[in-house]
Amino acid sequence: MIGLFGGSFDPIHVGHLIVGRAIAERLGLAELRFMPTGEQPLKRGRHLAGVGHRVAMVAAAVAGEPGLALERIEADRPGMSYTVDTLRALRAREPGHQFVVLLGSDAAAELHQWREVEALGDLAQFVAFTRAGAPRPSHPLFREVVDAPAVEISSTAIRQRVAAGRSIRYLVPDAVAEYIAAQGLYRNGQG
Repeated sequence: MIGLFGGSFDPIHVGHLIVGRAIAERLGLAELRFMPTGEQPLKRGRHLAGVGHRVAMVAAAVAGEPGLALERIEADRPGMSYTVDTLRALRAREPGHQFVVLLGSDAAAELHQWREVEALGDLAQFVAFTRAGAPRPSHPLFREVVDAPAVEISSTAIRQRVAAGRSIRYLVPDAVAEYIAAQGLYRNGQG
């Protein structure tokens, strides 16, 4: 089974990697793909770094990590990134593979706003994971709810630290910190 961990990843940080690895091991996944969104319908216009930068940061974060990979399908598709469309495209591209979508409890709370939510269960399995400060998900779509390691790191706080000229060492993989610095991302609160 292949896990899909989608998100803005603006930027990806060690919390994403720690939680992703822990859940992948718990579920016995053959592979976990981090899938940066192109344009999220529920976060329209709120990505600071362009999709190309976010893809490059995810690629840098998972490079050389056994069992972790970058999935570009949403980043490469124009328009809004709807999970139902992504899952249909993945099943057409990779027939015979089974997918499990990992969702944090904050994203799970917005599930009722997703496009064609009733079709999702036929396309993939869904596993929610707990996140600090969010209620435990209880939607019938979830195969299970997993307690994820509590990692108090946020992409918002990382962007704020960069804008303030503060260190982000140990919050993001070194390759991601180097990419952010080289590209001048998040300085002055911009992507």
